[in-house]
Amino acid sequence: MRRLSLFAVLAVVVTVTAGFLTTGPDSWDPAPDFTLTDTNGRTHRLADYSGRTVVLEWLNYECPFVRKHYGAGNMQTLQERYTERGVVWLAIVSNAPGEQGHYPNAQMNRMAADRNAHQTAILMDPTGVVGRAYGARTTPHMFVIDRAGEIVYNGAIDDRPSPSPGSLRGARNYVAEALDAVLAGRRVPTARTQPYGCNVKYA
Repeated sequence: MRRLSLFAVLAVVVTVTAGFLTTGPDSWDPAPDFTLTDTNGRTHRLADYSGRTVVLEWLNYECPFVRKHYGAGNMQTLQERYTERGVVWLAIVSNAPGEQGHYPNAQMNRMAADRNAHQTAILMDPTGVVGRAYGARTTPHMFVIDRAGEIVYNGAIDDRPSPSPGSLRGARNYVAEALDAVLAGRRVPTARTQPYGCNVKYA
């Protein structure tokens, strides 16, 4: 039964990511500007972070693929490592109100605290305007934006499209690769991959 459930989940991933490469901005395109409010009521505009490296992480704490990364501490480790180096890490919730993963601000903050998350902020995108502008398909779906405001990475967090925490062993982390390259002034080795995870539940 467990094996069948895993196959079912993976089938959903294939469905969710199909057609991804034809939507959203491409690598090396300017990142679409946006203005969103975070779970503490503060307004964030992407343009405010001009000259800084920015990570966008599409978030749904209840998605099993997101749970894999947070349950094992993988996402938090990345957040802490790179925000300490000056990277701005913005988690975005584009799931519509009433859908899985979208909760009132206070509850979102409690969920982040329970997981010891280290995002710069959690931004709420209830209409899905920002998610659609970026072509965000899954949770997680990751973007890295360089100091010039260009998207230098767009896709999956790593090369293991599985909800199993064991898949983290030996995984190639594309986000870490991209950030290390950007911070060292090098070209990102892999600029685009196909994201995996739960579908973003747009309004």
